[in-house]
Amino acid sequence: MVETPSEQEFVSRASNLVPLLKANAAWTEENRKLHPESLEALTDAGFFRMRIPKRYGGHEVGLRTLSETVTELARGDGSTAWTASVWTISTWIACLFPDEVQDEIFSTPDVRVCGILSPTATATPTAGGYIVNGKWTFNSGAQQSHWNTNSAILLDPDADGPEPIMTAIPLKDLEIIDDWHTSGLRGTGSVSTVAQDVFVPAERVLKMGPVLHQKYSSVKNADSPIFQAPLLPTACATVSAIAVGLAKAAKENFFERLPGRKITYTDYTNQSEAPLTHLQVAEATIKVDESSFHALRAADLVDAKTASGEEWTLEERARVRLDLGATCQRAKEAVDILATASGGSSAYSSVPMQRIERDIRVVNLHAVMHPNTNLELYGRIACGLGPNTHYL
Repeated sequence: MVETPSEQEFVSRASNLVPLLKANAAWTEENRKLHPESLEALTDAGFFRMRIPKRYGGHEVGLRTLSETVTELARGDGSTAWTASVWTISTWIACLFPDEVQDEIFSTPDVRVCGILSPTATATPTAGGYIVNGKWTFNSGAQQSHWNTNSAILLDPDADGPEPIMTAIPLKDLEIIDDWHTSGLRGTGSVSTVAQDVFVPAERVLKMGPVLHQKYSSVKNADSPIFQAPLLPTACATVSAIAVGLAKAAKENFFERLPGRKITYTDYTNQSEAPLTHLQVAEATIKVDESSFHALRAADLVDAKTASGEEWTLEERARVRLDLGATCQRAKEAVDILATASGGSSAYSSVPMQRIERDIRVVNLHAVMHPNTNLELYGRIACGLGPNTHYL
């Protein structure tokens, strides 16, 4: 067991990496994966151990710490922050598997685990386990990962019907299809992985129902609060920090370039107006602050619920989704304002603003992070309807 650095130390380490991540951002985007220097720096900072059990040398930090740390990483580069966030979420999922599976996964120091929740593959029973076939798309960081925690549909002729499951598969057992050619978050390398008659031992398969409802197989993690949180609120509170960091990065980039811009100032004495640029900066600042508020409120709720051990209500789960949607919406609005105020020169590929703008757009297109999806979900429940109700 190792000593866990303070919360501020993790955030400070991430803040110290911002210049390096900024310097490597263009390379990361062009090569569609994290720069080796960035990967090494994240490892040295202990980032990959933040959500690993202490018995494996991890730190088991709470979501507030993780959120603030991811925000700092996104200030440097959105793709790096996204990929790192996916690794922390999938690593946390790996901690839900039986202890012998964790022993295998965490035998690799600073192991990197990626994963997909959409069950786009099938699993059929066989002696000692399952045969898995299928393809998972949008598999962020797969080319630089060791393990994949992917979902599949169990096709058991002896069962009542198909059932979703979660699998843990070494990346070496999967084929990688390099098909990630996008406008934003290009550096995440969110390629596809393919399983072709891959044997997965029974202990490396979990039924999705217990995973979603906090009924885990791991015995040794039973007393660790962070592993008692529900999956989706945990994941949502983690990735929302990326949007906050991108919004902050846009604001910082705007002010870095401001001294070189020619702004026409007018004497507005005795008038209530102000130059347009000033209004845009103020409006964007409000939206950056609002995005941070919602992201941290979600993280704090997850931390508070895990500390108290109280059951989650449906409204609380939906509120995390509400905060995620609001975070992404406000962050994109802030970036849009600042990108517009930056003028035509921000269209150059050498100017970070255009990459930030493309990254935040792709963040908002993600199925889980799309503001409309999350706001509608909460609105239904607030109106007394079920989450899958289509009409009022």
